[in-house]
Parts: sequence; structure tokens; C-alpha cells
Amino acid sequence: MANNSDGKMAGNKGEWSELYAFLRLLSQGRVYAANEKVEKIDNVYYPILKIIREEQKGEVYDYCIENDAVVIETQSRRIMTIDRESLKEEADKLLEEIAVHSGSFEVEEVASFVNGIKVTKLKAPSTDTTDITMQIQDVYTNLVRKVGFSIKSEVGNAPTLLNAGKTTNFIYKVDGLNWEQAKEINAIETRTKIHDRMEKIREYGGKISYADMSHKGFKRNLIMVDSSMPEILGDLLLYFYNEDVKDCKKLVEMAGERDPLGYGDAAMYEYKFKKFLCSCALGLKPAKPWDGLDEANGGYIIVKADGEVLAYHIYNRNFFEQYLVDNTICERASTGRHEYMSLYEEDGQMYIKLNLQVRFK
Repeated sequence: MANNSDGKMAGNKGEWSELYAFLRLLSQGRVYAANEKVEKIDNVYYPILKIIREEQKGEVYDYCIENDAVVIETQSRRIMTIDRESLKEEADKLLEEIAVHSGSFEVEEVASFVNGIKVTKLKAPSTDTTDITMQIQDVYTNLVRKVGFSIKSEVGNAPTLLNAGKTTNFIYKVDGLNWEQAKEINAIETRTKIHDRMEKIREYGGKISYADMSHKGFKRNLIMVDSSMPEILGDLLLYFYNEDVKDCKKLVEMAGERDPLGYGDAAMYEYKFKKFLCSCALGLKPAKPWDGLDEANGGYIIVKADGEVLAYHIYNRNFFEQYLVDNTICERASTGRHEYMSLYEEDGQMYIKLNLQVRFK
């Protein structure tokens, strides 16, 4: 993403989608809730009183919705007013541009417009998962709250929910192989080497079982979600690599059927896995110590492919959790970059690392 001193902006579909959501929500004046199928719930919405942006450190602008206009303020001082219809028109233009572009691109006309309303960056600075901060009103209690939402766009490439890294490697014991067989397996460098190495381990009678996680900080964060979460994810990840099943919902169903932790209740696996996905969406990161609190304390905003902007608020978390498990897959990342998928020996025991990455479909 680039934001130049001459006012030009360049970014990918996801970054432009954040600006699109900002314009669309100001023009609508409300954000509608979504059900588990990402469909608008017509009678559940949250009036937006204002959207708050910090363009530079300490440079905060309030975009206050007043009837058919948006009043822009800084330090309680009004600096300009713009009608909401013009914001809608710019949002419509931007959506058309996002749909036809790929990679990093510029939209000069929209950039010029938003520069004029004090927006100089596609993405306002943030140290957490919050992409947009709004003051909204709860229509049931009339409570006014300042909340942050994470934004995910379905326009273009599907975004990741949990990014791969060396931190997301899981460690497995491998029994039944000798070192000559292991060297032969490690030498496989086909285009489908992950699948082919796993196949060769099975062919030689190797048995793979979860042992531990590479990164103690990520393990600690998972235990914050649930004390059994490292083992649950370890088993799901093994199903993914061993049986080429990537759909998260199917993987959870497999765990329920096989019951590797001996719960005697398939629902336990789905319940716990939903909590993991929700935690990743709202604040949990592998390498950063997590306190169990939601950084995106409002919830999640989805920019749909048709431009509709919907929200999963913390009040409808059950819908959000179902949406996550229904719409995510496990994905294989680069083996070289993340240092996994090779057999190695430690204290006389053979091991292999498998990597976890979760992406939206």
C-alpha cells in the first residue's frame, strides 16, 4: 500500500475495500447485521453516529452523521460538511474499480475525492486487528459505544484468517521408519511434494502422532482459548495433510466421528474449534502474547462481492462463529519459507513439522 505526498493512493483489493466500507457506511448511516449465511437481517442494525479516523499519530478526524450530511470535525471543531449522497456515489465508483483490478492499483478520481475530506491513507494506522472505529447506538438499550471492527472483503482474493509462519508449525512424532527411508522421503521434490512425502511415509508404514508445537507463545495463546486446543488442532492438521481434506467444517466433523481426545461427544470439537476461529478473527495472533480480550471489540465487517456491507457484532457472535466454520479452509504454505515437511531426528526420535494456515474460501 502506498500513500504519497501528492495525494495518490495505491493498494490491493482488500485495502481499497476498507476505504469502500468507510464511504458506504457513512452514506448508509447504519450497519446491518448478518446471519450465519452472510445474509442481511433486515430488522437488526446499528445506527452509526460517527466514524473516527486517525490519519497520522495524534491527527484524529470525526465523521459525524447528521441527517443527510456528514460533518467532519477535529478536536471538536467543524471543518467541513459533505452530503451523504456524494459519499454513496464515490463508493459506487470505487466498487466498480475494485471489481476490475488486480494486484496493486490506483483509483485517482476516488483518491482525489477522499483527500478532499481529509482521508490521506487507504488504511488508518492500527496496532491491532481493528480496521474501522465507529460510535454506534444499540437500538435495544440506546447505549452508545465506541467500538472497533475488523474488515474482511469478499471482493477479490479470499483473505487469510490465520497467517502461516514458523510460529504456526506443529510437531509430530514419526514411528516405524528408519533413517534411510527418511532421507529418501526428504529428497522428494516433486510439484506435489507435500502430498507425495506423506504418501511415502504411509507406504513405508510410518505412524504420525501429535507431539507438541514449535512456538511456545502460540501454544500458550491456544491454551487461553481452551486447554485442549493444541491437541485438537494437532489432530485436525494431521487429517488435512494425511487425507487432503481442507474444509474446516469437514475436518471438525472428522474429529467428532473419531473422537481422538475421548470426549464421547462430537459437539465438543465443533464448539471448541469455533472459539478458536473467533479468537483468531478478533485478536489472537500466534507470536503476540494474547490476554483473551477482543481487539476488534465490535466484531467483524464483511464487504460482500456485490458491495453489500454487513456486520457480525459481538451481540450475534453465534452467527459469526457459524459463518467462520462454514467459510474457512486449511491451506498449505511454502515449505521452504516456513521450514516444515522434512523428517528430522532428535534424541533418537524421528519427527516432522506440519504448518497451520487458515484462509477464507
